[in-house]
Amino acid sequence: MRRAGRSLLVLAIALALGACAVGPDFHRPAAPAAKDYAPNATPAATASAPVADGNAQQFVRDMDIPGQWWTLFHSVPLNALVDDAIKHNPDVGAAQEALRAALENVRAQQGQFFPQVNASIDPTRQKTGSVLSSGVVSNATLYNLTTAQLSISYTPDLWGANRRSVESLVAQEDAQRFQLEATYLTLTTNVVNAAVSEASLRAQIVAMQDMIASQQKILDTNHQQLSAGDMGEADIAAQIATLEQLRAGLPPLQKQLAQQRDLLAVLSGRTPDQEVPATFELQGLQLPPDLPMSLPARLVEQRPDVRMAEANLHAACAQVGVAFAARLPNIAITANGGSAADQMHNLFGSGTGFWNIGAAITAPIFDGGTLKHRQRAAEAAYRQAAEQYRSTVMSALQNMADSLHAAQSDADALVASSRAERAAAHSLQIAQKQYAVGDISMVALLNAQVTYRQAELTLIQARAARYADSVALFQAVGGGWWNRQDVASTP
Repeated sequence: MRRAGRSLLVLAIALALGACAVGPDFHRPAAPAAKDYAPNATPAATASAPVADGNAQQFVRDMDIPGQWWTLFHSVPLNALVDDAIKHNPDVGAAQEALRAALENVRAQQGQFFPQVNASIDPTRQKTGSVLSSGVVSNATLYNLTTAQLSISYTPDLWGANRRSVESLVAQEDAQRFQLEATYLTLTTNVVNAAVSEASLRAQIVAMQDMIASQQKILDTNHQQLSAGDMGEADIAAQIATLEQLRAGLPPLQKQLAQQRDLLAVLSGRTPDQEVPATFELQGLQLPPDLPMSLPARLVEQRPDVRMAEANLHAACAQVGVAFAARLPNIAITANGGSAADQMHNLFGSGTGFWNIGAAITAPIFDGGTLKHRQRAAEAAYRQAAEQYRSTVMSALQNMADSLHAAQSDADALVASSRAERAAAHSLQIAQKQYAVGDISMVALLNAQVTYRQAELTLIQARAARYADSVALFQAVGGGWWNRQDVASTP
């Protein structure tokens, strides 16, 4: 038995090792041929403005960024909050467990490369009809029978079906690995964007409150002029309408600020009733002087979504081989050995042993077209994954192009906003001097103040947009996941 078993096992292993894996072999898609993100060459830098956060930012080709890219904003509270979010956000934990499950599925499928060995013991009490032969030597019709056996089965991977299955599962594991990276990048990006939005909203609320205070002073002055007979009711009504319009703009800003605080709480693994241990102001952030601009051929290597789409394409390719192999003949080798006795104490005694060994060749003859159509379905799924990969690449290139264009345009907008703010500030200075010598009224001075505050509000929004554009570019190039160590990518 042992000699025969070894011979069959050696034969099976030789067949498996010498066999080929049917189905298409996966080849990574070619990198995009594009060399830039616009018909004309992308400028080397953005425009600069003589205000806070107005320095020009350089677009650095193939710039390598740190895995903790948010540290480039030089905000200690922001760094601490992002680290807190990474440790406590449930989405990262869920993605890690999904990766662990995918890895275990690979290991489970790899077990099919080896013989499957099972042991069993089967104690029974039986009664045989008196007209039939007894199953035991004593010829008793009522007896106990205990059977203990070891079963070995092995299916050589003749056509590579199991190898293709493992290949597919490994690709799915890769997809989950990049899903974890995408989850990580989305989380950190959302935290930084929420912090920037909070800083912007706080500055906008202060500017809006100053505008309301100035308009209230204008209204108070108008009431005095009305009492003196120097102003009509229509002018008072117009001023009240202007004041109330400004007041109506304040609650939406306060609502947005409260919602950003709620968002930061949830992103960091807290409930909205728990305090977030950090607040953010624009002056507490620094605009990164250099921005990454990866060329298209490198971008597809860096983007987690593109790498995940590539892994899904690989998995679909391997499934074609699995479906093809199912249509081919296969071999199964089995062996059983054990002992059976009518008394438990005689088990494994002399004369109780039995064994059998055999091999079976099976081939599908007729299945109503099931296997053929499953193969066609796998091939269609492969083509679908190829189109999805192409779509993901195009979306990634568009995202990078949009982010570059936004960084340039918002830098130009900051230049225009800074000019408008400087002009409004100069106008206010003139009005203050004129009011000091009695050339203009208090109302004219306060109107100049409101104009300045409006320009200041626009400037605040333009400054915040540049921070958001920088975040978008770091996200567009993949967030430097290849340089990070803070989240384990392998369970």
